[in-house]
Amino acid sequence: MRKLPSSAPARRAVVHPLVVRATHWINAFAMACMVMSGWAIYNASPLFSFKFPAWATVGGWLGGSIAWHFAAMWLLAANGLVYLAYGLATRHFRRHFLPLSARGVLRDASLAIRLRLPHRPGAYNAVQRLMYVAVLLLGVLVVASGLAIWKPVQLDWLATLFGGFDTARHVHFLAMAGIVGFVVIHLALVILVPATLLPMLTGRAGRAGHGDVQA
Repeated sequence: MRKLPSSAPARRAVVHPLVVRATHWINAFAMACMVMSGWAIYNASPLFSFKFPAWATVGGWLGGSIAWHFAAMWLLAANGLVYLAYGLATRHFRRHFLPLSARGVLRDASLAIRLRLPHRPGAYNAVQRLMYVAVLLLGVLVVASGLAIWKPVQLDWLATLFGGFDTARHVHFLAMAGIVGFVVIHLALVILVPATLLPMLTGRAGRAGHGDVQA
């Protein structure tokens, strides 16, 4: 009797290297600290007609919140430089965030709305690519506007580029709001596709094939 060939067994492929996982979770912690301390700083001098609830802030008072904000800022900056160096050295950005097109975003957004968007561990669809590129750009904007607010005299050229101290504050707030919006959507997608969470902890996911795939 002829023996039928068996299919290749599923392997635990590497989809998220250690550097990506470590910087992801450090970034999540630092960003949460920055946002919550930033909300407390905002409450001391609101830009709009609302304030954030005390339970959503850290620091206890203005001086404490500023200390939290700057401590988290240095952690976030150092972590961001590590991720940037890794992304450029390994072509992580190019392989995972490109190509990016309006047609691809619209196609994948339509599939996502109908809950028909396929998911492959370690691969980003067009909507995810757009979101990651956007949040990286928002990160640059929030850092630049934050520096303009922090050192408006020493970095007067930067404050002037934003249209002055008050305008820089508005830009900083709106960029922060955009990052928070990204986090909300990101968490919603994790809830919809919970299988994406474990690989970000372990780095591995089941995948049929013969070799590991590096993220």
